[in-house]
Amino acid sequence: MRPATKPGTAGVRPIELGLRQNAAQFTLLVAVNALVGGMLGQERTVLPLLGEQEFGITAYTAGLGYILVFGLAKAATNYFAGTWSDRFGRKPVLVAGWLVAVPVPLMLIWAPSWEWVLVANLFLGISQGLTWSTTVVMKIDLVGPARRGLAMGLNEAAGYTAVAATALATGYLAESYGLRPAPFFLGIAFVALGLGLSTLAVKETREHARLDAASHVARADGRHDHLHRELSNGQVFIQTSFKEPALSAASQAGLVNNLNDGLAWGLFPILFAGAGLSVGKIGVLAALYPAVWGLGQLFTGALSDRWGRKWMIASGMWLQAIALALIGLADVFTVWALAATLLGAGTAMVYPTLLAAIGDVAHPAWRARSVGVYRLWRDGGFAVGALLAGLLADALGIHTAIWAIAGLTALSGLVVAVRMYETHHRPTPAEQDVTNET
Repeated sequence: MRPATKPGTAGVRPIELGLRQNAAQFTLLVAVNALVGGMLGQERTVLPLLGEQEFGITAYTAGLGYILVFGLAKAATNYFAGTWSDRFGRKPVLVAGWLVAVPVPLMLIWAPSWEWVLVANLFLGISQGLTWSTTVVMKIDLVGPARRGLAMGLNEAAGYTAVAATALATGYLAESYGLRPAPFFLGIAFVALGLGLSTLAVKETREHARLDAASHVARADGRHDHLHRELSNGQVFIQTSFKEPALSAASQAGLVNNLNDGLAWGLFPILFAGAGLSVGKIGVLAALYPAVWGLGQLFTGALSDRWGRKWMIASGMWLQAIALALIGLADVFTVWALAATLLGAGTAMVYPTLLAAIGDVAHPAWRARSVGVYRLWRDGGFAVGALLAGLLADALGIHTAIWAIAGLTALSGLVVAVRMYETHHRPTPAEQDVTNET
């Protein structure tokens, strides 16, 4: 099949699917998503300590309120981001997400009360839902089916490596210059760069999705025959959330994965501070987990294109469970560093592979909506994690909260092992020709 062109656009480069064919835009979107991750990273080290030291937040449940607000806002926005990107286009949603982020670092710098921090995280959650969801969808649009795992690995690696680098940088800035305002100057720079690039340089990718939908070839095993292009929004939600085995297994695993991240974000810095670690060392541990997570995805996404999705996801969930149990048992920096490394490795195995599995199963005509539903459940894990971890820590202690969530994570891996089928298949020569993949 020839690359698609629009009538009256002679001389305009035709639309093609593939990583090589769209390398420039793909690379730009990787850079944009790194800036999105940096906006999240500015909070990872500093905000838990800010709540405790400047605002006197002592109860775990109250202190994790900003993650609860963030998670609920991001989860809901993820759902609408998928629908809006199908209706209005990907680029307008991306730009809107950056506009919502503009006040966030300023509010964190000037917040006179903890309520301001909660409102800032409401805006941050909305922004992250719009920007991160859209960069995911745009990369899936560009690459076609054969390199989907690699594309998601690169996308998530950029975002979470930036989370790690910013968490580390803000830790050192806080140790040298105080918890405010210096660490949040990075957020101001990220917003300016992200908004500028998204407005001036990013191009719309919705036509790539339409080309993919027009050339979509159903699997020969008939497993996806019921997932035709005409599903309604409600049907997409039901299939992704509950009914379709692979999609629903991925959704619950995504929720539990981010439940773990909410725990790590909100309670780990307090656990480490309680053991007498300096802010600099807490920053190292806060950065190590997302650094391994981010860099590991450069490999795990591509490996899932070769080895498959199912057992990469199940094994990653089990590795996370082991790491969390070790964090709950340890009380020294070196063991925590090892456990953070294992937690990052397990998350790297899961994160891009779940997105790739959604892309494998969802029809291109409603893939953006399915990604939005999956990310609704996945980022709802932040809210569930903040609430569950806070309640357990207040009632039974921080170590018990960590062990309980470790057990839940192991159970989630078992659900994947039992319920999910292998979603990835190697394209036939005919499919490769249709999608223009090389």
